[in-house]
Amino acid sequence: MTEMAPETDPFLETGRKLFAGAADFIWAATSLKNLPPMDKVEIAFAGRSNVGKSSLVNALTGRNTLARTSHTPGRTQQLNFFDIGGHFHLVDMPGYGYAAVEKQKVQAWTKLIHDYLRGRASLARVYVLIDSRHGIKPLDAAVLDGLDQAAVSYQIVLTKGDELKEGEIEKCIADTAQKIAKRAAAFPEIMPTSSRSGSGIPELRAGIAKLLHERGAA
Repeated sequence: MTEMAPETDPFLETGRKLFAGAADFIWAATSLKNLPPMDKVEIAFAGRSNVGKSSLVNALTGRNTLARTSHTPGRTQQLNFFDIGGHFHLVDMPGYGYAAVEKQKVQAWTKLIHDYLRGRASLARVYVLIDSRHGIKPLDAAVLDGLDQAAVSYQIVLTKGDELKEGEIEKCIADTAQKIAKRAAAFPEIMPTSSRSGSGIPELRAGIAKLLHERGAA
């Protein structure tokens, strides 16, 4: 794992407290017409259907069932909003890239995601989850292209880091950093995590706490 960025250190305890309180499902949106009011800062999580997004959301909040996990990828079919302790809204976005789902449904999800990303002033950052065993694939790159074009700030979170040896995770971090180096909307720090072992979760919480602090939301 990489060393924790010094500027994040003071936010470790803040991040722990941020996610230690209530975490409640509050809204599900299937189209632009039924998005919730923009009354809190929103932080969204996106990734391929089998990247472990729901597991990461559950690990962040310390709950086993907040976000729906399934052995069948592609189950999240809407934008799910969770209120985290009254501080901000966590948005679980539909997974992308699962071929077994009907093409028409995939197109509907894609439109929903793009509609949400455009002009959502309350959206502070999108955390894009990348499977550390595979790195950024063409479909992931296409999503990053869309975020760059929409000028939406995003950060790469590597998942399933426990399934790699230390040297392998370091190589994945370096490769990922190189691939996003020239992307205008990408936050440069790569966050390696493992929902299973819990590694990287405190640092990710701290990073979110720091972001909220910068936005005046915490």
